[in-house]
Amino acid sequence: MNDYMIRATAANDAIRAFAATTRQMVEDARQAHDTTPVCTAALGRLLTGGVMIGSMLKEDKALVTIQVRGDGPAGGITVTADSHFHAKGYVNNPHVQLPLKPNGKLDVSGAVGRGTMTVIRDLGLKEPFAGTIDMPSGEIAEDLTYYFAESEQVPSSVGLGVLVDRDWSVKQAGGFIIQLLPATPDEVIDALEKKLANVASVTSMLEMGMTPEDILQELLGDFGLQVMEKNEVSFRCNCSKERIEKALISIGPEDIREMIDDGKPIDVGCQFCGKDYRFEIPDLEKILKIQTRGRH
Repeated sequence: MNDYMIRATAANDAIRAFAATTRQMVEDARQAHDTTPVCTAALGRLLTGGVMIGSMLKEDKALVTIQVRGDGPAGGITVTADSHFHAKGYVNNPHVQLPLKPNGKLDVSGAVGRGTMTVIRDLGLKEPFAGTIDMPSGEIAEDLTYYFAESEQVPSSVGLGVLVDRDWSVKQAGGFIIQLLPATPDEVIDALEKKLANVASVTSMLEMGMTPEDILQELLGDFGLQVMEKNEVSFRCNCSKERIEKALISIGPEDIREMIDDGKPIDVGCQFCGKDYRFEIPDLEKILKIQTRGRH
């Protein structure tokens, strides 16, 4: 089954909801960055949350970037998603390994640690909108729930899960976001809170073969669920040699001159997808010419 997400409403449009299955997207990220299981789970949760939040953006070229900066050994996670259901991301230290928690689960909060989560929405205007919170748990889903309530004043419930197989590949990944709009009646809120308190984990539901539609039916079926749209989601990076070249142009001419004098080509990797771009000596000389021209 291809990765996809759905957008839905319930309770006469008083609730909006998103649910996604993202196993291949997270597996692509794992392969790109050679992540250990705990880092796969942390990055996968943030990618899943990011791609759903990206889908909330209406502008064609809008982007959302989520930065997790914790004091745990993973060092930090960055995910960027667009409004077309693509996401990319990386972990600063992707090879961290930690013992399992007493319940046998991966210790994501231990890898992430305590710190901040910043959500930056770039809508193509002069200044992006950014909100930062102190993360209550480092588990990602709880932190995003807290972010929506604190920074955007939208009561939300976020569920995210990644199940890693024995060979370190991704067995299941997915999640949901449920948001209450201002007109939600109190009795609906009370009933929904009861439902959420007793729901199985995201990975348990996926392991039972439940689809995103099934998950939202389980959570919101009593409230008149209406699925509005369904879209494929994927791990996709828009890096290119031209983009990397622009980044190299921004560093000092002295550094480029030093690389040329070394007489060896250089390989520059993209942080988001791990792809390497090779710049031969003529490429570096061209960059130096552009830099020199810009200074005159």
